[in-house]
Amino acid sequence: MHVDIVPVGDVPAVVKREASAGLRSVYDCEVTIQDGREIPDGAYDSSREQYRAEEFIELAGRVGTGEKNIAITPEDLYYRRRNYVFGLAYLSGNGSVVSTYRLQTSSDGGISTKPASEVFADRVRKEVVHEIGHTLGLEHCDNSRCVMCFSPTVREVDVKEQNLCGSCQRTVL
Repeated sequence: MHVDIVPVGDVPAVVKREASAGLRSVYDCEVTIQDGREIPDGAYDSSREQYRAEEFIELAGRVGTGEKNIAITPEDLYYRRRNYVFGLAYLSGNGSVVSTYRLQTSSDGGISTKPASEVFADRVRKEVVHEIGHTLGLEHCDNSRCVMCFSPTVREVDVKEQNLCGSCQRTVL
């Protein structure tokens, strides 16, 4: 499998590196990184002061050259009625998106003794692996340690591992 990362907006090199490393370690796939792209026209919702996640997925699917493509952005994203999303993907689709905006918060509920930069890097890897999992047909998993577990808060992201549980792994192999 080939996954193409599409940076949208000002995405630091460390974020691209962590995303690539996470994908390679879990899916043993080829990963390429596109040149940075501008935020899609019409993506900003001024009434919410956030960006529509769907616009980033569409961009990733259109410009990405992989079997699976993932946009990464530092912008704050939302989807439909949700206040925000860390990422979004369509089940079995080829495009997805991850926002690092809310992954940078220091609130992990005190469960980590790691430096903030390491906690952030872990979150980036987990969210990228999670969204690509959806594009591979994986739904949310009930196992709270599985990377495919639904995690609406950073605390829940921090609790889960970067890997697929055995059940999810068997589904994608």
